[in-house]
Amino acid sequence: MANPITTCLWFDGKAKEAADFYCTVFKDSKITHDTPMVVTFELNGSKFMGLNGGPQFKFNEATSFMINCETQQEIDYYWEKLTADGGQESMCGWLKDKFGVSWQIVPSIIAELMSIPEKAERVMKEVMQMKKLDLDKIKNA
Repeated sequence: MANPITTCLWFDGKAKEAADFYCTVFKDSKITHDTPMVVTFELNGSKFMGLNGGPQFKFNEATSFMINCETQQEIDYYWEKLTADGGQESMCGWLKDKFGVSWQIVPSIIAELMSIPEKAERVMKEVMQMKKLDLDKIKNA
C-alpha cells in the first residue's frame, strides 16, 4: 500500500481559521485534529495539515490547488466562495483566497478540449481573456 500524501500549508497563526473556512467551502470536509500549532483536516477526501509556522513564509502562485468542475454552477460556486472576504481574482481561472492560497477553478472538460488540435488554440485564446472561466464560451471556441 502506498503512503498517503498530506499537503502541509504554512500559516501565520491562522491555520484553524483557514481549516474552518475550507470546511465550509467543500461539502465533504472535516477537521480531524486541532492543537494550537497544528490542525489537520480533510477536503473531499484530500488530507491537509495547517501549521501555525509564523510570518517567515508566504504562499505564492508556484503552488496552486485545481478544482475540476463539471458545470458553470460549480465554477461560479467555488469562484464566489474562494474570492469572498478579501480573496483576489486573477486570470485564466486562477484566484487567491483570503489566506493567499492559489486555486485554479477549471472545467473538467478543458484537458479534453485542449487535446483536440483544431480546437486547442481557440480554447486557449478564450481562456487567456477570462478571469472566471465561462464553460459555454470555452466549449464553443
